[in-house]
Amino acid sequence: MSRQLAEDSLELLKDLITMPSFSREEDKTADTIESFFQTHGLNPRRQQNNVWSFNENYDPAKPTILLNSHHDTVKPNPGYTRDPFSPEIEDGKLFGLGSNDAGGCLVSLIAAFRYFYAKKDLKYNLCMAATAEEEVSGKNGIEALVPVLGPLDFAIVGEPTLMDLAVAERGLIVLDCVAHGKAGHAAREEGENAIYKALKDIEWFRTYKFPKESELFGPTKMSVTVINAGSQHNVVPAECKFTVDVRVTDAYRNEEVVEIVKQHVACDVTPRSTRLKPSSISKDHPFVQAGLALGRKTYGSPTTSDQALLDITSVKIGPGDSARSHSADEYIYVTEIYEGIELYIKLLEKLV
Repeated sequence: MSRQLAEDSLELLKDLITMPSFSREEDKTADTIESFFQTHGLNPRRQQNNVWSFNENYDPAKPTILLNSHHDTVKPNPGYTRDPFSPEIEDGKLFGLGSNDAGGCLVSLIAAFRYFYAKKDLKYNLCMAATAEEEVSGKNGIEALVPVLGPLDFAIVGEPTLMDLAVAERGLIVLDCVAHGKAGHAAREEGENAIYKALKDIEWFRTYKFPKESELFGPTKMSVTVINAGSQHNVVPAECKFTVDVRVTDAYRNEEVVEIVKQHVACDVTPRSTRLKPSSISKDHPFVQAGLALGRKTYGSPTTSDQALLDITSVKIGPGDSARSHSADEYIYVTEIYEGIELYIKLLEKLV
């Protein structure tokens, strides 16, 4: 890795931090990334606020590796004591909104892409995609871009993992449930109380154990998180609504989980979406083996990312620490960025 490559990456991240790039409002950071690609001869393409490029010697006969990270951020944590849009380096830490999640990953992947961009002897194509709307799992981010990119065989998703390999990621389903009863006066033996009907199903959600368990995560977890029923004290409620948060493991597909739920409960069950899929990659995969050979650890990630919207084999890895994401006075160590670039290059060299 050249010193210039590292310095360019740090300056790009500083520039990105200065610009608000909340989900669905990432046009300024998209402009900056597109300009950076143009300046460094990377032939960028753009769809809305997604910016991408293929390596110079792209060969349609070769498989393609997607390098992906996002440039949108959440809004600043109320506990900030610093200006979230002022990139300041102090004690080796670069402070600023999005520095850790996922700016450090993004600029490190771009640096690795630049390193390989003009090489002629690659076994794989590389596609670098800086995408939008990750923080809200929006439909105009990676999900909209993938169909435009053509065939993809493997993806490296840049999220802060301390450069360890997240070889599995939980999926997410939010279920809206409605138990139906019949209204009546509470003072008389009238009606069918929808709350009592809901309680039976809620108890099922609390106690049910799915037959298959994940090697990394254990059981699929279901939690009733919201409940709403009734209008006044003397009316037996005819309807009870409740919400269930389901964290799906790689043992099931989301659609399977929904069907199992519907078979066991009496209430109406409507999934808000089944888009956020669980994922996993074999520890025998060459990329995982390359990471292990470089002393990296593997683990299962409880948090969701754009990996959940990909239907190809993928791994989540990047500089920074997930524990700092969305925190006040967010930061990433400058050395983490440099080490991230170096490790991305070493990992890809074992493949390309």
